[in-house]
Amino acid sequence: MIKWLLVIPLVLFAGLASMFYFGMYRDGQGELRSVFIDRPAPVVPATGLQGVPMLTDADLRTGEVTVVNFWATWCPPCRAEHPVLLKMASDGVRVAGINIMDDDLKALEYLADEGNPFFAVATDPKGRNRVEWGVTAPPETFIVRGDGTVAFKFVGPLVGTDYEDRFVPALAEALAAEK
Repeated sequence: MIKWLLVIPLVLFAGLASMFYFGMYRDGQGELRSVFIDRPAPVVPATGLQGVPMLTDADLRTGEVTVVNFWATWCPPCRAEHPVLLKMASDGVRVAGINIMDDDLKALEYLADEGNPFFAVATDPKGRNRVEWGVTAPPETFIVRGDGTVAFKFVGPLVGTDYEDRFVPALAEALAAEK
């Protein structure tokens, strides 16, 4: 009887080790599938930055793919991805911004100093609308099809191999489907 009790921890350890091993090599690891994929994009906040075109729900249903980026000036990863957003915009991609839990004056100053990649910006000073989009923390970026449905969600800064391996192909696919 005692010999069987000694085997139980080994069997449990082997089972747990197997689960971890196969979990590390499964397809789609690290992806957070949004509940909004293939559904209409949630409403955008009804506030904006003074002197900057305000993002509206209609802007997400123009027939053109739109990249919607949730950002804040106090967010270091948002600052790291900013050059990528500027490049995207200069390449002709429609990039919209939703500035969350931030001070409007700081946001305006940041866009003036670093460049504004956004064709329109909405603000969510209390972070209420970010919850409707399922955003936990900036930066998070959505690809919205021309009909206003969400095609893809990317959590984290638009930099590095994860960005290149997942976001870039998803954007290319959405843009190709638009034509």
